Amino acid sequence: MTLLLMFLGMIALVTINVPIAVALGVIALIAMVVTSGAAAIPNAGLVLFTGATSFPLIAIPLFILAGAIMNATGISRRLIAFASALFGAIRGGLAMVSISASLFFAEISGSAVADVAALGSILIPAMKKRGYSTPFAAAVTSSSATLAVIIPPSIPMIIYGVMSESSIVELFVAGVIPGVVGGILLMAVAYLLALRNGFPVEHAFQLRRVWTTFRDAGWALLLPVIILGGIFTGWVTATEGAGLAVVAALVVGGLIYREIDLAALRSAALDGGVQTAVVMLLVATSALLGDYLTEAQVPQRVADSIIGITESRWAILALLNVFFLAIGLFLHSAAAIILVVPVVMPLVHAAGIDPVHFGLVVTLNLGIGQQTPPVASVLVTACSVAKADIWDVSKVNVYFVAVLLAVLVMVTYLPAVPMSLVELFYR
Repeated sequence: MTLLLMFLGMIALVTINVPIAVALGVIALIAMVVTSGAAAIPNAGLVLFTGATSFPLIAIPLFILAGAIMNATGISRRLIAFASALFGAIRGGLAMVSISASLFFAEISGSAVADVAALGSILIPAMKKRGYSTPFAAAVTSSSATLAVIIPPSIPMIIYGVMSESSIVELFVAGVIPGVVGGILLMAVAYLLALRNGFPVEHAFQLRRVWTTFRDAGWALLLPVIILGGIFTGWVTATEGAGLAVVAALVVGGLIYREIDLAALRSAALDGGVQTAVVMLLVATSALLGDYLTEAQVPQRVADSIIGITESRWAILALLNVFFLAIGLFLHSAAAIILVVPVVMPLVHAAGIDPVHFGLVVTLNLGIGQQTPPVASVLVTACSVAKADIWDVSKVNVYFVAVLLAVLVMVTYLPAVPMSLVELFYR
């Protein structure tokens, strides 16, 4: 009952346009005062400060900045040219370019919204110019960016790792195979839609063109090797890897390619700072709420009530999938992870579910939420870039969302797929 009242109170505040982070803090303070009296208020400031000073969270602004540098220094353009040389000979080749470039770009930025904003501004107009329908161009760009959040480095995974006290490196590794499989499936769907709609072939395959674009993009292609290689081998932590990403992007873009758009970089850095501030305020106020919930033993009671219904790990995963899909309709991924994960983790542990496996399930669920209105943050960004109606895009995007759901089912009920590399290298 306590959890329900708190949730209803938060929804009431959000509906009158109170920011989610502020609503979390207000509800937590009210609950603390009602339970422990005004004496609990002085401790709130300390809890807020402690919650926002987690070292792994420093990776978030650094990865966002690395993505901004990539886009402002011509790195993104070179990656798109190389992908075009590889896939341009296939019908609907620009869709393949969009998918492959999104998966690669996410290996630096870790952000689906940044992915759409950076690559969509280049690829969506190009697709429209070549005769692709506007809804298709927006849908394929949006869905491939969302799939990319399970490929390392992933900002939602970083937040989940902090909130659940799980290994961020293992979360990154677990996302590799599902991300690649999902990318191949997205390309297959894009190809079938291209055949049905008669989308063009860009050019004949030329090995010389592949070699030329590969040579031009060679340094850019080394970026994820350096960054992820350092993280996976244990030479650097995920946070240090984020700093390495910034330095590497500056060296490659600024010193080697000698291209830098300072105005675009400044704008992207400011946007990244705003995104980071929003996340950090959410983390701080969620720590306050988590402190209260822990003292009231609410998560433990939730776990006991669900275990009382079923002890089957697969049934519990199904319930949690439905729950997170529903939450994703109304909350951004960072807010949903921060608000809900601490509540359900006792249930996850009690059911014997691996926290790393569950982290991938959560990330995919909330990624699908980025494609489904009313919130649909990534879809809205793609529609804004494409100047398209969100419902027209959604009618096409349903095919790509089906792929994301198929990947979710695979990850949920075939845990060996995401966890095989984790078991091989870390356990």
